[in-house]
Amino acid sequence: MKYSLLLLLIACFQVLFAQNPEDAAYIKAHYDKREVYIPMRDGVQLYTAIYEPKDQSKTYPIMMIRTPYSIAPYGQDKFRPTLGPSMDFAKDGFIFVYQDVRGKYMSEGTFIANRPYQKSKPKRVSDESSDAYDSVDWLIKNVKSNKKVGIWGVSSPGFYASMALIDAHPNVLAVSPQAPVTDWFLGDDRHHNGAFMLMGTFSFLSSFGKMRDSIGTTHPGGFGQYNTTDGYQFYLKSGPLKNFNEYYLQGKSVLWNEMMENPDYNTYWEERSYTKYLEEVKPNVLVVGGWYDQEDLYGPLKTYEALAKSGKNKVSFVMGPWYHGSWTRADGRKLGNLDFGSEVNPYYRYSIELAFFKKHLKNDVRQKVEPVSIFVTGANEWNNGVTWPIKEVQYRSLYFREGNALSFEPTVNKADTFVEYTSDPNKPVPYTAEKTLMRGFQYMFEDQSFASKRPDVVVFESEVLEEDVKIMGNIQANLFVSSTGTDADFIVKLIDVHPYQKDQVLSDCQCLVRGEVMRAKYRKSFSKPEALIPNEVSHVKFDMQDAAHVFKKGHKIMIQIQSSWFPLVDRNPQKFVNIYKANAEDFETHNQRIYFSKEFPSSVILPISK
Repeated sequence: MKYSLLLLLIACFQVLFAQNPEDAAYIKAHYDKREVYIPMRDGVQLYTAIYEPKDQSKTYPIMMIRTPYSIAPYGQDKFRPTLGPSMDFAKDGFIFVYQDVRGKYMSEGTFIANRPYQKSKPKRVSDESSDAYDSVDWLIKNVKSNKKVGIWGVSSPGFYASMALIDAHPNVLAVSPQAPVTDWFLGDDRHHNGAFMLMGTFSFLSSFGKMRDSIGTTHPGGFGQYNTTDGYQFYLKSGPLKNFNEYYLQGKSVLWNEMMENPDYNTYWEERSYTKYLEEVKPNVLVVGGWYDQEDLYGPLKTYEALAKSGKNKVSFVMGPWYHGSWTRADGRKLGNLDFGSEVNPYYRYSIELAFFKKHLKNDVRQKVEPVSIFVTGANEWNNGVTWPIKEVQYRSLYFREGNALSFEPTVNKADTFVEYTSDPNKPVPYTAEKTLMRGFQYMFEDQSFASKRPDVVVFESEVLEEDVKIMGNIQANLFVSSTGTDADFIVKLIDVHPYQKDQVLSDCQCLVRGEVMRAKYRKSFSKPEALIPNEVSHVKFDMQDAAHVFKKGHKIMIQIQSSWFPLVDRNPQKFVNIYKANAEDFETHNQRIYFSKEFPSSVILPISK
């Protein structure tokens, strides 16, 4: 498996660029390409590819994307097989601009991931906001256009799109951050509620986190010597986190090193989160995300929340039944065994995304984009609205009850009622039934039957639903717990239990709707961790992020709780230590209790909608 990661990356690019040959032919027939260096205010030059329509009988708006992932293919005679967010854009007619961000590939400068915004910076000091501004300013002055600019990006390019909103150039009229990286400690990619997302972070940062040797067009390459097809065993045998640098990375991943040096939420993390600067922005905004996004579900939700909070921003919001970036390709009707009943991707790309940019960049008054477009899974339908969460939602607690039951009615039992399980970090609960080296996205909707059979997974289940239960908004886990140790993780999974139906692929499926982890030492503060007091009840409440789902009549609602989710999340030693420096002997077996008495009414708080 020496080159497994490299082959995976190549496969991902092949999927990304896999297009109908007719599309590639169309691009070459209708567009010219040139490559330029655009100077920034501090003298650094950013490498930029510009694709312009051959038909110069009219002017066109500019669509720009800034990326750390390469604007390949390089060379003025080498063309991308598709242009823009989709081929719909290429055929409608735009100028497309692709730019390597500073410090990546052909651009000059030093790369800093999620480079912090500097609010009051001297004239010649740059950040990603000013790089976007300077790039647009050059384009307006040097490219024949209608002087209107749109910016888009998915994932890390989504972060750069968001940064372009801050102190935006006056010619930037429309911006679409899609699955934007937003906060690497609280909810995106690298951590969730302070818990380290091991599997995705190691494989990604083994390449992305490296400092380049020189300006060039080649990918730096990542770790590939797994020597197994079983990721669970690879990560378990690798031992504590501190071993990964010694065994595999040899200190060459700058980003991995920085994360190991910043175990708690501090200035390092806070200054890389941009949402506090989105109170009032001038461009029109389309925020896009997917309910099954394995990387950046948090990003679009919190970006929209920040933009909508002031009531002053012109923002639209879309959440669809997608994994990371999947709305950019294929028809989107199916995801694994899930069938959404319609081709959701072409509808989004043409009727929402293209319509948004045509409205604001081409003055196409025929285009209408709803303020909020939410795909409701389970019901498999789009719901349009004015705000998210919808105003009509009622937050109700789904209580854990005696007999491992669930009910919207609280218990009247005054006794210390609880369930207890033993958590052994050396025998962690797997996050998937699949044997895999790469994190993948299927676990976001996977059948959880494999986990419910384990003694270290607690299961609560409702009666058969007599009517549909629709949730539309934020989910909160509200736990009362105790441990024989001084730290623990608590993973809560909200599950839709399908009934038995002969010859149906989802028959008896315990289909995951939303799962989230919380590191208990951060229950009071992400900046100031606090040990659990052994055998003392603690209140652990945390954000499980949002969902839009209908639990259908005849189904059941299930909650699973466990204390490991491996190797998706790193193992908690269950001892109050700096986990990034923990030794093998620090990992201890402990008993965890979940309470559900009148005094300690553990529940999951659901946003119930009519």
